[in-house]
Amino acid sequence: MSRPRRDPRAERAATFIAGEGPRPRYDRTRRAAGSGRPRRDPRAEREAQRIGGGARLRYDLTQVGRPIGEAVAAVPRSAPVAEAPKTVIVETPAFLVAVVPDAPGGRLSGHDRQVLGAARALAGREGAVAVIVEGDCEGLGAAGADRVLRFDGAKGYDPAGRAARVGVALAGLAARHVLFPESLDGGDLARRVAVASGEALFTNAEVVAAKGLVRPARGRRVEQSLAPPRLATVAPDAVADYAGPPREARALPFEGSVPVETPKNIVSATRIPADPATVPLSLAEFVVSAGNGLTDLDTFRQVVTELHATPGASRVLCDAGLMPRHSQVGASGTVLAATCYFALGISGAPQHLQGVAGCEHVVAVNTDLHAAMIERAGLAVVQDAQAVMPALLRLLAQESGQGAEGAPL
Repeated sequence: MSRPRRDPRAERAATFIAGEGPRPRYDRTRRAAGSGRPRRDPRAEREAQRIGGGARLRYDLTQVGRPIGEAVAAVPRSAPVAEAPKTVIVETPAFLVAVVPDAPGGRLSGHDRQVLGAARALAGREGAVAVIVEGDCEGLGAAGADRVLRFDGAKGYDPAGRAARVGVALAGLAARHVLFPESLDGGDLARRVAVASGEALFTNAEVVAAKGLVRPARGRRVEQSLAPPRLATVAPDAVADYAGPPREARALPFEGSVPVETPKNIVSATRIPADPATVPLSLAEFVVSAGNGLTDLDTFRQVVTELHATPGASRVLCDAGLMPRHSQVGASGTVLAATCYFALGISGAPQHLQGVAGCEHVVAVNTDLHAAMIERAGLAVVQDAQAVMPALLRLLAQESGQGAEGAPL
């Protein structure tokens, strides 16, 4: 078998385009009879892959061998809709693990969430976590609570009364384990409940697992381990938060009678808030910091005063002598554990971001949309901080019932 003999002149004549001007023109896409494979036209193939409808040229490289024609319109691609995680419901738990959080202001603190994570480790798949709170509390289901037992708390500072109410609630729940945060209020409450019930209390647990609890002893030279007791306190930053799907947080009825009168060894107690301007940065709950993007430090200090916050600064301002050295935030200054951090004109150097890694909420104001602090922030305002501060002062004045000049609205 022999291939047919090619005639280049005949093939060229077959692709000639007549009447197209004084110069001869040829169509390379035409195929003469018996001429073998057609000649490829890369430009036409590329044009066939083009997707129209956009300002930028886009090509669909999956279109191989598609007939050459007009550019196809772009097919809108809908973003995949993420399904909401299903709520985990435990109908008949084998046992309960109770948690008594501090919940200051009706919200879980970071330490409370860690205690709930420890409770989930003890509960496993068969048990359920029950939270005992006074009044309303937000985010219990997302933090890992299967059951919630609420009761009205007494007004004012009454640690003995709260311990009595918690003791009644625990008697009604019949929980296998009860965890408290090892904090000022949580640790005091745990010890009061332990004394009232006559049970042993395992304090400052740093490892919580179903096999046992571990805590340091003798100046952290040795470790003490024990099978999970009934009453225990969890050290801060020892256990990770619960990161699974949300739980049901089903409300439980309060069974039992709350003691009307409890013996009061404290005649009068009043909480005196500390001056935020003198609170050390390591202990501050709300920090407002100034960066190199600020020039009006007088307005910045006024904003800090109106927000009742603790002032902070970046290293650039401290090195320039514009802010005191003890107000420097960062790895070379003070590492914060604040609930909220408000950054004004701070771009976010790596050392500064290390200093705010432990903050629960970060708010940033910067003109650079791609600044590292903007990416770290949960709430970002892309604007000049010099213009944001006066607007913020006006809003604060309106909320307090005073106008810009100090007169009632």
